[in-house]
Amino acid sequence: MFLTLLGVALLEQLVIYQVGVIPSQYYEVLGNKDFSGFKTLTAIAVTLIIVNSTLKSFDQFICNMMYINWRKSLTEYLHSCYFQGQVYYSLHVLREDIDNPDQRISQDVERFCRQLSSMASKLVISPFTLAYYTYQCFHSTGWLGPVSIFGYFVIGTMVNKVLMSPIVSKLVQQEKLEGDFRFKHMQIRVNAEPAAFYRAGRVEHMRTDRRLQSLLKTQRELIGKELWLYIGINTFDYLGSILSYVVIAIPIFSGVYGDLSPTELSALVSKNAFVSIYLIGCFSQLIDLSSTVTDVAGYTHRIGELQETLLSLGRKKNGNYSEARTSWDLDSHSGEDPAPRDTAFLLERVTLSVPSSGKLLIKDLSLRISQGNSVMIVGNTGTGKTSLLRVLGGLWESTQGSIRMLTCFGPRGVVFLPQRPFFTDGSLREQVIYPLKEIYPLSGSADDERIVQFLELAGLTDLLARAGGLDEQVDWNWYDILSPGEMQRLSFARLFYLQPKYADALGELQLICEMFLGDAALAYRRCLVGRGFVGLMTFLSVLDEATSALTEEVEHELYRLCLQLGMTLISVGHRPSLEKFHSWILKLHGEGRWELTRCEKMKRLPSGEGH
Repeated sequence: MFLTLLGVALLEQLVIYQVGVIPSQYYEVLGNKDFSGFKTLTAIAVTLIIVNSTLKSFDQFICNMMYINWRKSLTEYLHSCYFQGQVYYSLHVLREDIDNPDQRISQDVERFCRQLSSMASKLVISPFTLAYYTYQCFHSTGWLGPVSIFGYFVIGTMVNKVLMSPIVSKLVQQEKLEGDFRFKHMQIRVNAEPAAFYRAGRVEHMRTDRRLQSLLKTQRELIGKELWLYIGINTFDYLGSILSYVVIAIPIFSGVYGDLSPTELSALVSKNAFVSIYLIGCFSQLIDLSSTVTDVAGYTHRIGELQETLLSLGRKKNGNYSEARTSWDLDSHSGEDPAPRDTAFLLERVTLSVPSSGKLLIKDLSLRISQGNSVMIVGNTGTGKTSLLRVLGGLWESTQGSIRMLTCFGPRGVVFLPQRPFFTDGSLREQVIYPLKEIYPLSGSADDERIVQFLELAGLTDLLARAGGLDEQVDWNWYDILSPGEMQRLSFARLFYLQPKYADALGELQLICEMFLGDAALAYRRCLVGRGFVGLMTFLSVLDEATSALTEEVEHELYRLCLQLGMTLISVGHRPSLEKFHSWILKLHGEGRWELTRCEKMKRLPSGEGH
């Protein structure tokens, strides 16, 4: 596209030059009253104008296509960094130096590419036009013409540089406030019902208007600074038109063209004026781009700042992953006794603090989470229950100690069910199989039957009719349609669907490799089409108060189903009735203190329950 744009722009400049010298030829044919020459010249002029219009249209078309491709490439590149590991989580939760990452990716990239594409044609052709018309100007006016025009451009560039500097920083501030203002409206949209229960319309109106006023104040300041830049640009544009005639007047008044007739002199002045004016116009276009360049510079700063942060977080995540793999290898090759095969996590003297404040939550915790030994985490608010799950999930880092992950995260190994479930856009099937990317049915409607069965087990039979089927693309927001209890029921239906099955030892090893390579869908397909299922491999489920919106009876039924499906649970909860579904209770007292006790209630479960 770039080379095509260059070719089209060069052809356009050749045609423009021919169109530009036509007025001088009109002076000649009209001055000589040459009617035949007038008709021929008019036909040529009309043809050149049509060709020029076509080339200009193609020029704009190619620039627009370049804008789309630039935006696609840059946005997908940022997405690849943004969604790597848990970088997006760290950026939104643990980092405060990057404001509105979503706006930078969605809006700033769009504006950056749009503005850059609008300059592309002028920047591509400028070196060629400047060289050619400098030569033509020198041929017409001598050395004085090009030197005067170049000096004029240098002065204009220096003045605009001084006027542009304060605009860039102010533009960056404006974009930040734009993002804050948009985020406030999004906050109201997401939390419309709680705000309405609080009767918070007046206070939110005041807060939203406050953000608007801050934004408009910055925009006024930006417009004030841009005023002086526009004055400079327009002044140099109009002075340039006078300068062209001054350059031509010097050889005329010095007698260089004293032997020409008035008609010939008019034609010469017209031709030379076009050359000089066009050369000045080329420089003026570059000066006119000052306002666009300031916008591009502002967006470049914001996008570049985001890119640097994403790459930094990505390298940090990759380093942590390498360390985790090294720990895994040590289990197999070091002199220490390897952890048992059924172990999911091994915590050794782990100390945990809040990243932002450094508040001590847990100190010297040693714990082995293994198959069949479900753990319930209890404690008062702020003692670190969810924080411990964040460390297990790799979202936070422990202050001291080591945490070894001996199974894989994701659909085939460990699944976390947060207190507030996450639902993506799409059909009901996509909500159940999430986070699998694709569906690999056993045969025909076998996968549909599994999903329907798990929806029934979770008590969501009517949801299938409300959604219009498993694959009906709905345009609603699932958070607006489902009640809190239904959200948590649907999360358990998802959990039931993701249970893993393995055929044999070799197949199991191959599946684990595929999991670590991130191809969960392929792993799932191999699970389903494997021959001769030998049994169930433990599936670890981490529940962060995932049943807080359910009744105790429904909660018990869901927990019983999880245990019957062979899952090992790590639960955060407050209800004592949940203790019978767990083997161990980890009680957090705060300030680093904790207590691990064996739960005797599980032994007294009725036969067939909880196994």
